[in-house]
Amino acid sequence: MGKITAILQAAQQRAKDLNLPYEGALFPDEAYEIQQSAPGAKLIDVRSRAELDWVGGIPGAVPVEWAIYPGMKTNPHFIAQLEQQVDKEALVIFFCRSGVRSHHAATLATKSGYSDCYNMLEGFEGEADDNKHRNTVGGWRAAGLPWEQN
Repeated sequence: MGKITAILQAAQQRAKDLNLPYEGALFPDEAYEIQQSAPGAKLIDVRSRAELDWVGGIPGAVPVEWAIYPGMKTNPHFIAQLEQQVDKEALVIFFCRSGVRSHHAATLATKSGYSDCYNMLEGFEGEADDNKHRNTVGGWRAAGLPWEQN
C-alpha cells in the first residue's frame, strides 16, 4: 500500500470514528503530504480575506471564504465560488484557523455533490495555548510546514 493510500485510509477511519459527514479528517502533516504527492488534490482555505492578509497562508491553496469579515456572516456564494475553481471529482481538503469553519465547509461541499472532501484538523493556526496565543498548539504553522505572509 502506498503512503498516500495509507494516509487517506487513516483519515477515512477517523471520519467514521468521529461520525463525520464527509470522506475524511487529516492532520496538517498528512494534508501537506497529499498536497505534495497527489497532483489533483486541492487545499481550500476557507478563512476570511482579512485572515489571509494579516496571518498568511499556504502556498498553492485556493481561497474561498466561508464567512466574510467584518461580521463573519456566512458567505452565501460559497458553493458557487468553489464550483468556479474546483472540480467536484477532485480530492478537496478544507482548512481554516482551527478546523471548525472547514468542518462546516466540508459538510456543505459533500451535500453539494463533492465526492472526496476532507477537513484538516487543527487548521492553519491550531488551538489557543494557555496564554491565548495560537501557532504553538497544533496546526499547520506549529508543525513547521511551508507558509507565506501575504
